[in-house]
Amino acid sequence: MRIRFKKWARPELEASKFYIDNPEEYKGKWKSLFNNNPIYVELGCGKGGFISKLASQNKNINYIAIDLVDAMLGLAKRNIEQTYQELKTEIDNIYITRYDIDRILNIFDSEDKIERIYINFCNPWPRGKHHKKRLTHTRQLEKYKTFLIDNGKIYFKTDDDNLFVDSLGYFKEAGFKLEKVTYDLANEEKFWQDQANIETEHENMFKEQGIKIKALIAVKKGEK
Repeated sequence: MRIRFKKWARPELEASKFYIDNPEEYKGKWKSLFNNNPIYVELGCGKGGFISKLASQNKNINYIAIDLVDAMLGLAKRNIEQTYQELKTEIDNIYITRYDIDRILNIFDSEDKIERIYINFCNPWPRGKHHKKRLTHTRQLEKYKTFLIDNGKIYFKTDDDNLFVDSLGYFKEAGFKLEKVTYDLANEEKFWQDQANIETEHENMFKEQGIKIKALIAVKKGEK
């Protein structure tokens, strides 16, 4: 999604207590920012509609949300602040950061012990020569395996049929177990097992257009 430049975003982010401007310094040390609760990561958090609701409703989990665009993260910051304020709860279990996910191994390693990754409505990169840029491409999944714990999970949803079908192959190729798969998330009760489905801005838009949402849960197989 393209978004207009917002001159206020960078100053607000730099002044925020839950924005990390130097994520490479925390590689292998993200737990030092949190308590001992599990850490979940959202890749490509956009405006933060998903992560703000998820994190504020699950204070027993710690969250890191990543995006590449300041304007997106600025909106995510404001959404997080508003959502936590509405629930009258402190922002103490989430950090947001700006980073290129293609270089994600510069900010995470096995010591971070990430237990779950969320990928919601990422760029489908439809042209064949761009497929390697997909966040679910095999080359990316191999990177995630470096810091995702054994039996850790990736929750993925998309509106794009081709991306979804290709991603099923990517996960298998990368050695993940496909635990659950649906081609119509709206008709699946409790698909996400331990949490309700949190609808994103994109999800609502696609549903209004009659586009079915596809989703999967993939599990990193443990070492034998």
